Amino acid sequence: MEGKQTFVLVTGASSGIGKAIATGLSSTYKTILGGRNQEKLLLTKEDCSAKNESIIFTQDLKELTLLEDKLSTFLLENNIEISHFVHCAGFMKMSPLKMMTVESIHNTFSTNVFSAALILKVLINRRFNNAALKSAVLISSNISGFGAKAFSVYGASKAALDGLVRSLAIELAPKVRINSVLPGAIHTEMTDSIFSDPETIQRMESAYPLGLGNPSDIFGIVEFLLSEKARWITGQQFYADGGRTVNITG
Repeated sequence: MEGKQTFVLVTGASSGIGKAIATGLSSTYKTILGGRNQEKLLLTKEDCSAKNESIIFTQDLKELTLLEDKLSTFLLENNIEISHFVHCAGFMKMSPLKMMTVESIHNTFSTNVFSAALILKVLINRRFNNAALKSAVLISSNISGFGAKAFSVYGASKAALDGLVRSLAIELAPKVRINSVLPGAIHTEMTDSIFSDPETIQRMESAYPLGLGNPSDIFGIVEFLLSEKARWITGQQFYADGGRTVNITG
């Protein structure tokens, strides 16, 4: 069997921030486009650079019991290894405490946190991935260190993701670097409900010194953190939110 081909894995690649990152990285890396919607992933693949190969890995990350086996089998059957990993997959359901359900809590934490941990477990395994992983970036949120009504479960999941980054940065060093990026308000399919109200948009825009963001605004910092230019950076949380978290204007 010929030597393994090396790829970068991007989850949540079917839309939003994940799609922007996957298509951007495809100019430099061979990419694995991860997501649950095959049709949308095919559309992402059409937008990827023709310079490098892009392949699709279809999996609903809420299905945790299947994830490890399916990913490890995918790697072995395709004779590939993953050197870089970006976890963009996310689930958000705004809900006040009194309306919260076990299902929504499970779906949020499974997609946002637990799946990332299980994927990383596979990627550091010498048998499945030849211990090829060098760098990982997990997409968190600027809400992880703050608070907002109806965001308790989502915010808690992102805070957990940042905690995972800090501990794994120590555990996996010096072989693997791992950091998180914390975006602010960005219009994607997941945030359509928030951006559908003009008054809400106006209120948010007034709180963002640089205005609201686009999915492409997150690509540059992710590209940097994956690269050797960031070889001495691990365990860090990087805000990319147009200055929202430092704005205390009344």
